[in-house]
Amino acid sequence: MLDFQVESWMAVAPGLESHGDWCNWLQNPQVVQGDLGSASLKQISPMLRRRFGVLGKCAVGAALPLVNEGENIPSIFASRHGDTPLTLSLLEGIGRNEPMSPTGFSLAVHNAVSGLFSIARKDVSGVTAVAAVEGLILQTLLEASGQLLTSGRVLCVVYDVPLPALYHGYCEGVARFPYAIAFILSHKKGKRYRLMQDKISRKKLAISESGFSHLDPEAMGFLEILTGLSTEMRFELNGRSWRLRRVCS
Repeated sequence: MLDFQVESWMAVAPGLESHGDWCNWLQNPQVVQGDLGSASLKQISPMLRRRFGVLGKCAVGAALPLVNEGENIPSIFASRHGDTPLTLSLLEGIGRNEPMSPTGFSLAVHNAVSGLFSIARKDVSGVTAVAAVEGLILQTLLEASGQLLTSGRVLCVVYDVPLPALYHGYCEGVARFPYAIAFILSHKKGKRYRLMQDKISRKKLAISESGFSHLDPEAMGFLEILTGLSTEMRFELNGRSWRLRRVCS
């Protein structure tokens, strides 16, 4: 059993940036289209800002408002697939016998966004990059809970962009629009949550999909807890069942 507190959170997607936006969308999901809005990177120098693609803009746009300038905080950046559109473009270039762009390669690695984030903030705190096709949020919470044993606060960012059409037949539950959920965990401030192993069988497990499949069900379930629309969610990972529950103060 792991106890922690969510000190603050922010989620970003096209047309969805405030807590109220997400609360309304979760209760009445609509097709999400368009570009990212006011998720601003103005705190980052223009030269460095140009290195951020849609994936990076989404992740950093959600994370920046949660941290103060000059504040050092360890972070966890978690994505199922990373910047797959960029990776695919590099592979297609190789197929055409074109030389690979060193810049493109450096930005395609899984920890590229977290690296740019720490460089932009001049924060030398530890950074962890998590890649998990299943249980992305659960594995982020487990990693963060471990880090809270030695750190007072941990910044977590869960983010993804749509996979290129080439991969749709090989992966279920992919995001249909770019999104990022950033939150700070601590043991001293914020709403309390408890993560524990569950004895409920796999057949009874369910994560709310709100009748909509354009966002990973796990991400939707987590957002429902953060917005207060639900009080618990369940996960299944590696044959183990888990439950995340809000604890009343």
